[in-house]
Amino acid sequence: MHVRKYRKREHVENYLRAEHQGDPLFGDIFLPHISLPEVNIGEIDTTTRYLGREVPFPLMINAMTGGTDFTEDINADLSELARRFALPMAVGSETIALEDPSAEESFRIVRRNIGEAGIVLANLNGNLRVEDARRAVDLIDADALQIHLNPAQELAMSEGDRDFRGITERIARVTEALEVPVMVKEVGFGMDASVIESLYAIGVRYVDISGFGGTNFFEVEDMRCSTVDMTDLYDWGIPTAYALYNAVALQKEGLHITASGGIRSSLDVVKALVIGADMVGISGEILKYLIHGGLDYASVYLEDLLYKVRVLMVLVGAKDIQELREVPWRATGRLLELMR
Repeated sequence: MHVRKYRKREHVENYLRAEHQGDPLFGDIFLPHISLPEVNIGEIDTTTRYLGREVPFPLMINAMTGGTDFTEDINADLSELARRFALPMAVGSETIALEDPSAEESFRIVRRNIGEAGIVLANLNGNLRVEDARRAVDLIDADALQIHLNPAQELAMSEGDRDFRGITERIARVTEALEVPVMVKEVGFGMDASVIESLYAIGVRYVDISGFGGTNFFEVEDMRCSTVDMTDLYDWGIPTAYALYNAVALQKEGLHITASGGIRSSLDVVKALVIGADMVGISGEILKYLIHGGLDYASVYLEDLLYKVRVLMVLVGAKDIQELREVPWRATGRLLELMR
């Protein structure tokens, strides 16, 4: 089996075996309970705009996988979920498809299932060239390109990159050359405000802060390679709630912020939107439901999550997403300490 293909399958299997539970600090966010909400749950409007188009809910199925028969089945189910709920979806890294044409179908199936009306994001790492970016976008007729930043993961891989110079310039060239928007995302260690400022300066207007608290690639890679024990680094990263707070505080005009990393429940989603996220991304939690219970089981999880978000919107007195972002919130515990 192609080395990268084998690694893709290992990543999924190791994620499902992972035991370390990071804290994204959403538990440190306090929201007010409104006993007189003056809101009809049947009239709540959760629509928002994403990549210039209207979507029914500010939730996306975030980048996970692709490249093998095993991951093709996963992408088929994920894209079916995206179609059912009209959610945007990002594919996993397409580098493998650029190297091996036999891997292309595992990504193409996403666009085929979602259809032309749906929103699909291509995905490559930061060492990309403009021609790679164009091929990745064209392969799935993508509406945007997601460029992932994963230096921590690469350093944990025995075969990973060790030189991260020049990535900013590569992203700048791709951002200028592509006809579709470019989003830059972390892979679960959090995006610092200084990084967002650097990206904004080169024209990037979409970021995914992907904070600590979700998939832990130090642990995932540790399971693959025992050369170096990375256990003492499992708590490395910027918690999602804190990374999101700092990103919003920049108040950059036109900056669109996606919050991901350890978002599992309806309360997590609502808190991310209250802090100021424009979009919320979920990946690992959906994958668990999908693998352990199948497509319909994952569908019930999403249906329940979306309903409970509406329940919470009533309970904070918000009839639409804009009013949700205006809900006063308070920080407690470690999050408050970090904010100070």
